[in-house]
This record gives sequence, structure tokens and C-alpha cells, in this order.
Amino acid sequence: MNNLVVVGCQWGDEGKGKLVDYLGDKADIIVRFQGGNNAGHTIVTGDKIFKLSLLPSGILRDNKLSIIGNGVVLDPWALKKEIDSLENLGIKISKKNLMIAENVSLILPFHKELDKLREEIAGGKKIGTTGRGIGPAYEDKVGRRSVRLSDLNNPELLRERLERSLAHHNILMKGYGKSEYSVFEVQKKLDEISHFISKFSTCVWQELNQDKIKDQTILFEGAQGSLLDVDFGTYPYVTSSNTLAPAASIGSGVSAKEVKTVLGIVKAYSTRVGEGPFPTELINDQVGDHLSSVGHEKGTVTGRDRRCGWFDAALVKQTCTLNGVDGIALTKLDVLDGLKELKICIGYNINNKFYNYLPSSIDLAKKIEPIYEVFKGWNESTVGVTSLERLPKNAISYIKAIEKSVGCPAFIISTSPDRDDIIEVQNPFER
Repeated sequence: MNNLVVVGCQWGDEGKGKLVDYLGDKADIIVRFQGGNNAGHTIVTGDKIFKLSLLPSGILRDNKLSIIGNGVVLDPWALKKEIDSLENLGIKISKKNLMIAENVSLILPFHKELDKLREEIAGGKKIGTTGRGIGPAYEDKVGRRSVRLSDLNNPELLRERLERSLAHHNILMKGYGKSEYSVFEVQKKLDEISHFISKFSTCVWQELNQDKIKDQTILFEGAQGSLLDVDFGTYPYVTSSNTLAPAASIGSGVSAKEVKTVLGIVKAYSTRVGEGPFPTELINDQVGDHLSSVGHEKGTVTGRDRRCGWFDAALVKQTCTLNGVDGIALTKLDVLDGLKELKICIGYNINNKFYNYLPSSIDLAKKIEPIYEVFKGWNESTVGVTSLERLPKNAISYIKAIEKSVGCPAFIISTSPDRDDIIEVQNPFER
């Protein structure tokens, strides 16, 4: 079997959690390789609903090893809250099924305050962050002033790291008219949680490169979506990490040649949380309202309403190319049930010029006119369908049109939030 990377090919919220949970049953190890607790997965199992932000989705499966890789920025208090919540629901978590890279960078209280302050001051020009401190934590990482998980084991080194970081952050706090942070107080807070978090600390890159691992299957789980990638997303309305499939290697310590297959997750329509370009958005529109209400389109982490629109094949083809996607998983097909007409965007008209991709210039993005192909909808229910043959004829035509437009076959089709309502056309581990 092949090692597999699962990435979102839109703006996040594509249903990666359910798919990673489903595919996790076929893997031995599940690795989260980037992002922080600004991303969320909702997984429905029977009458239980699990909401995950930091923990890999594989944590819900028995006898699986879940790993938080070095590419993640980790809020220790958010992780503890998430673990406590899952344990209250009967999920047992220990170092036997959870490891955290010792070189992961930590999100600290001043990161979160700075994140919120910047958004407040930006006003109408805000980026639309979650305010969880992810951006400032990544800034510290590349600025070489991060506190890392391994630092918690050495009080003297921890103090030095905090002094370096706060020499930077306290200047910013003073400029914003806020109180400076005390090295002593921050270290005290970290000391209080250090025992809990450090027990999961591991040299993950070494663990994943052992000979015994060669016979096991690894599933790499990304957060957010490709269109939020800091380099290739709709900049500056992006996250602060690389969300594309190649980041799986850097964010975990596994050689790139060990990553064999990429599965791109896409919704049967489009959604976006927060600010930024959205060419196919349906504003004050009955279909947009249908997608929002039937699809329960609220962010897992923040509860913010997701903006809704038609499927954008031009954008998905772009992200499939960037990720090297081998096949897609199409989610929320059932949300389209009952719509008379469906549209797929195949490109854009910008200043009377055709574009088959989204230009990086934010100024051009404001002038986009999407170009659509129109398809007939279906009245039959697709909820819970688990075979292609049982899908309505028009639903199959719609899926084939998406495959043609994005240049990738559909390996998997999801027909409800439930983990078992899956049409598996091809096992992505066995391509």
C-alpha cells in the first residue's frame, strides 16, 4: 500500500475530517503536518459528533498511532482542552496512540493577543483570522524566536527563549498601548502544563524513519485548504503555513519520496470562511441560502457562517496541479439534492480577457466574472447512497463534468456527514 497525503483543494471545510477518519481505518499512522487550532474537523459517528482542531482524525480509531508533526504550531492549553473533551466521550489518549514532535513551535498567550489586536485595528481591511495566534506563532518560528516543545524540559533554556521572544513582542504590545508580558508569568503558565504536554513529546522524524515503519502505511492529514496556502493561496487572505501536499514531508520529517499518492478533497460546491476573493459566491441568493442551510455551513472552530457558491473547477484544477493530486474525493453531494439547475465555473472573464486560473493580483480578482457551464439537477435523494449505480443519472453526469473540468478522477464520493456513507470508486492507497 502507498503512503497517502490528504489535502483540501478549496478554502478548507471540504470534509477532510470525515475522509481522514474513513481512510484512517486503512492506515497504521496518521500525521497532522501543518496548521494549528485555527482549523477544524467535524466527524459524525452514530449519535456522537466529534469536533477536532489539533488532534489528527485518526485519534478516533482504535490501534492507530496519531502524530502531530513539527510543521504544526501548537497551543498547549487548546490541546489539553481537546484531549479532555475526547476523553469525556470515551476516547482514551496516551503516548501509545499520540506523539507530538519535540521540535514543534508553541503558541503562547501573547501570540493570541497580538493576533486579535491586529484584526481589530485593521477594521474593514482585516484578513479574517480566527484570532488563535497562528500567524504570530509562525512569524516567531521563521524569526528564530519560538519556544518549542523540547524547551519545556529545560527551565534555564526556556527562560532564555522567552526573553528573546518577549524582547520582540513587548515592543509591539507597548506600541499598541497594552501591558507588557512578564517572562516569569509566562514561564509559570508553561510550567503548570509542561508535565501534561511533555509526556507526548517524541523525536517524530526519527520515529517515522525507522525500518519497522517501512512496512506500515502513513496517512498525512493537512489542515485548511490549498487556496489558503501562504504562497499559492488568495494572498493576503490566507493562513500562515504551506497547506499544499509537499508540506507533508517538511512538516513531519518523512522523505518526500515516501509520499506516494495525493488525494484532493473538494465539496460538490464552494464555501469560504472569512475575507478574500470568492469568484462564484452566491450573495442574497436562494441557491446560496439552500447550500448554507442544508449543508449546515458554519465553521467548526469559530462558528462563523461560511460563504457559499457554485463549484469552481478553474480553481480546483489549479490546486490539483499544485498538489500533484492523483484523485479527488467529492463531498456533500447530497446537499445539491432538489436543485433544478447546477453550475460549474470553468474560467473567468477579467477586463474582457479569458483566464483559466485565478490571477495572484488581488486587484484583478475584484473584477472577475465567472464563466459557467450549466447542468440539470435531480430530485431524488442521494443521502446515504453507497454505490455509483444508485445515484441519479444527473448526479453522475455532474460528477463526470467535475472530473473532466479538474482533470482528475473521483476516487471517493461522500453522500452524508456519517462516516459510513461513502462511495469508494477506487482505494487511494492502492493506485
